[in-house]
Amino acid sequence: MQKETEVKHWADQCADEVIAKFGDKKSYVCATGISPSGTVHFGNFRETITTDLVVKALESKGKKVHFVYSWDDYDRFRKVPANIKENMDEFIGMPVSQVKDPFKCHSSYAEHFEKEYEKNLPMVSVRPKFIYQNEKYGNCGYAEDIKFALGNKEKIKTVLDEHRKEPLEKDWLPLTVYCEKCKKDLTKITDYDGKYSITYECECGYKDTVDFRKKGIVKLPWRVDWPMRWNYEKVEFEPAGKEHSTPGGSRTTANIIVKEVWNREPPVHKMYDFIILKGQGGKMSGSLGNVITLREVLEIYEPDIVRYFFAGTRPNTEFFVSFDLDVLKVYEDFDKCERIYFKTEKANEEKDYIKQKRIYELSAIEIPKKQPIQPIFRHLVNLIQIYENDFSKIGEYYKKELKTDFDRERLKQRTERAKNWLDKYALDDYKFKVQEEVKVELNEKEKKALLLLKEKLEKNKYTEQKLFEEFYSICKEADIKNTDFFKAAYKVLINKERGPKLANFILTLGKERVVGLLNKI
Repeated sequence: MQKETEVKHWADQCADEVIAKFGDKKSYVCATGISPSGTVHFGNFRETITTDLVVKALESKGKKVHFVYSWDDYDRFRKVPANIKENMDEFIGMPVSQVKDPFKCHSSYAEHFEKEYEKNLPMVSVRPKFIYQNEKYGNCGYAEDIKFALGNKEKIKTVLDEHRKEPLEKDWLPLTVYCEKCKKDLTKITDYDGKYSITYECECGYKDTVDFRKKGIVKLPWRVDWPMRWNYEKVEFEPAGKEHSTPGGSRTTANIIVKEVWNREPPVHKMYDFIILKGQGGKMSGSLGNVITLREVLEIYEPDIVRYFFAGTRPNTEFFVSFDLDVLKVYEDFDKCERIYFKTEKANEEKDYIKQKRIYELSAIEIPKKQPIQPIFRHLVNLIQIYENDFSKIGEYYKKELKTDFDRERLKQRTERAKNWLDKYALDDYKFKVQEEVKVELNEKEKKALLLLKEKLEKNKYTEQKLFEEFYSICKEADIKNTDFFKAAYKVLINKERGPKLANFILTLGKERVVGLLNKI
């Protein structure tokens, strides 16, 4: 038998590494975060879900986990994203938490993007504790850590200089000041008393001396802020994107600084790669505007399947998120994984079973007791059009298979997403409308074949396979090519030359509806 350790999921491997590095404790801290400098997109979500999967892996080992999410909303507003049309250049240099909301629905620019993202995370069973750096810095919560960093500026400067092309200035201090008058970071520190008092001057002409225990207008630069917070929050796992994880990047310097300055081991690291929006090329970027959000992905994919994207893919693997016909394949793959979990489908080998079982456990928001209903996404797309958006008829169609509340909820969710896909992304080949009148011209062979079909439907009851076989008997009797018969049938039913699998389509439409149309040719 295949040893389970040989196919251990990457999240479980990370959990083991955390325990091995920091000791076998009752609880651990896992962290993630981002600057809300623009739309928090699905590429950003990869960091969140990577952390969450490790959280779940630690919890499955009986550990308590503190999952913290930092909003770096005390970062400077650097540039106006492409998808924001309003001129906001006047705010560049201010903390994003103090920039106005261009959408006029939240108290600030940062809050607008934070709340939109926070609202959708519970849908995919991600529930971190949110930390707002604007509040932490603004309330002088890091005053002692700032003093400590300033006191160790030479150690920090040495580390940073080793990973820079040009060394930092001799009088460099690891601190940024936001001017009290213009609110921007266009300032220079002119004096530091070695304790808590700094003197600064701003390009706007304002000067002042402040105690950073009393006025929260200062911030550590990113490469110092990150290791400081690892120590402050006692972080034991935090992933990082490809850019931060490059040799000499902020992850490299943070690891050294937290160890040499704060005397703490750096968290276990997991690098994650980019997500590409299929058809657009390149990584998603909020500043470029080529993004899709978690909310938009959830309009098409069920929450379990959103998690499945990441549970079923190693973080260091780049992948595409797609809304074309790949959607049908993704649903099929998830359903297969679920069947393997419940052993209603046999895995190729024990190794594959162990792998798929763990992927499903980490994907599923709720694991039902028995194999649930699996309405085929492609078929739902057809049913929505056959029943003209009447979801109650779709429920009736699946009535015999709906045995639990879980089944009913899944059918509801999947039908809603099939409808969204049909409305927003489906190609014309997948769209049709069942005719009420027949307005197509048919030749004699086509008419003969379709009238034979009408007669047989009136006299017999069919399974899908038996009806499919009957088509070929009809073609032979009417002396018509199979392809011409199918085209004629589709033209009468939906005024197109192609459509859903004909036998299943006819049986789903119902004998009365089909015969009624065939009577009109």
